Amino acid sequence: MKINRFMIVAMVLSLVLLSVPFSAQANWQDPVKPGWKVGEVKKGWIQSKIQHMTLEEKVGQLFIVHVYGKNAEDPAYEATNLNNNRGGKNFREVIEKYKVGGVIYFNWTDNITTPADAAQVNKLSNDIQKIAMEQRMAIPLYISTDQEGGIVQRLTTPGTVFPGSMALGATRSTDLAAKSGDVLAKELKAIGVNMDFAPVADVNVNPANPVIGVRSFGEDPKLVSDMTVAQVKAFQDEDVIATAKHFPGHGDTAVDSHYGLPIINHDLETLHKVDLAPFKAAIGAGVDAIMTAHIVVPALDDSGLPATLSKPILTDLLRGEMGFDGLIITDSLGMSGANVIPADRVPVEAFKAGSDILLNPPNVEVAYNGVLNAVKSGEISEKRLDESVYRILEYKMKRGLFHNPNTDPSAVSVIGAPEHLAVADEIADKSITLVKNEGNLLPLQKTEKVFVTGPSSGKPALLASQMAAKGFSATSYAASATPTAGQISTAVTQAANADKVIVTTYNGATNNGQVNLIKALQASGKKVIVAAIRNPYDLMGFPTVDAYLTTYGDRDVSIHSLAKVLAGEVNPTGKLPVTIPGLYGYGTGLTY
Repeated sequence: MKINRFMIVAMVLSLVLLSVPFSAQANWQDPVKPGWKVGEVKKGWIQSKIQHMTLEEKVGQLFIVHVYGKNAEDPAYEATNLNNNRGGKNFREVIEKYKVGGVIYFNWTDNITTPADAAQVNKLSNDIQKIAMEQRMAIPLYISTDQEGGIVQRLTTPGTVFPGSMALGATRSTDLAAKSGDVLAKELKAIGVNMDFAPVADVNVNPANPVIGVRSFGEDPKLVSDMTVAQVKAFQDEDVIATAKHFPGHGDTAVDSHYGLPIINHDLETLHKVDLAPFKAAIGAGVDAIMTAHIVVPALDDSGLPATLSKPILTDLLRGEMGFDGLIITDSLGMSGANVIPADRVPVEAFKAGSDILLNPPNVEVAYNGVLNAVKSGEISEKRLDESVYRILEYKMKRGLFHNPNTDPSAVSVIGAPEHLAVADEIADKSITLVKNEGNLLPLQKTEKVFVTGPSSGKPALLASQMAAKGFSATSYAASATPTAGQISTAVTQAANADKVIVTTYNGATNNGQVNLIKALQASGKKVIVAAIRNPYDLMGFPTVDAYLTTYGDRDVSIHSLAKVLAGEVNPTGKLPVTIPGLYGYGTGLTY
């Protein structure tokens, strides 16, 4: 056969192309095939994608990071991002440099402002997805946030603001839990968020718990399990990834893992009966993801390491014994509870323990290079790396992100829709719990003068204005978080002409100033009604008050419902989802 010069050139070009490594090839897209349905997972397609990925791209997929800014290349936050070790000056740089698997939105990073600009967040999400899909390996991002409802809610007004998990527990309604999950998911989707770090599956059995408390559905494992399952299904029915947290259970601690390292001293029987039960239920319901806790559990691992860094807890228990095959996500790696070893080792050990996704490292470059170097040295096998990358891509495919990672700008019209707000109002109305009502002080009568006081965090002014709008003669005085002697004196003076005095407390049981305020009002001869605006345990600090209600949260929607109950417009039906030690048991709740 005669070979001409054109054939020689063609052969040489072919050899050159074959010798070019995947890392130098341009934009390996392999788009999802027409006809594939959202929710279908194509194992061979994912494996092919992974085979074409470089080591650096695989490691990048393990990370979900925060970046400051309102848009993808926000010039106002360049110095902030660099000074805070984000690994780049904006979203674009961080995505292009590290090929991260996802981002997390916060209010304090100005990704979501308060009040929210839904159009801005929608555009941010679409723009960063576009950047991700323009990379050599087109892989959509997990865009995540903490949207539990109640005290932990990043998208607030004009979105639908919910009373929170313990308020839902007080309603005892899994139907309302599902409805709230549906609304939360729909509104998150509208701003491009596809992963929610909720629901909280912790069973709150410790009244002194500083970090979970009202974020939990309650102290009963069955109640928490049922509510968790209802929300998991609601989130995932909308293709928003649900994340049950904080495994193996953060409910019995008096230490906040943001600032310290809690120890859970439950025995194995208690752990399985109480702490692990909601996670077992969530796994049975098909939860996509489970978040780890930075807590030490000696009965499960006597090494002294937090669960986030514990192979016996994450691999042996969660993967092995409990059979979970979804995504294991660490809690934020910037929290003190995780930083018990050098910073570059934290993500490595968390990954070796069994985590797939390494959330929010305090220094992106250090964390990324720590894991990359561990793979290059053989400390982490590429097979183990591929297992996590597979899961990450699997759930991106399962939730439709490879089909279309973008969100229609018009979708924001659903945010704060009247039917959504109605769900939040219904939950709040049905959550208010009347625990004590001596002499039938409540409901209030419009012929009575009402004085409302308490720390400003208890929102006495808002409550008084709500009562005034209902036709009551109502005035208010707001003190500081810990009322001073002077403020207490002022409150007593202003209460003198009132027929009924309402004190709105906020974590009042352990606050000497709030306790002293109530005692001073009682000493003045006034009948005192206390409304606990956050923790239901406040009554422990002043058990002799005449009447006591609890809202389980300080969101305005709960204050509005509290006013309705005080006025008699709503007959309280909430039941305590926790015990108030030494005073009132689980399930207590009075009606008029």
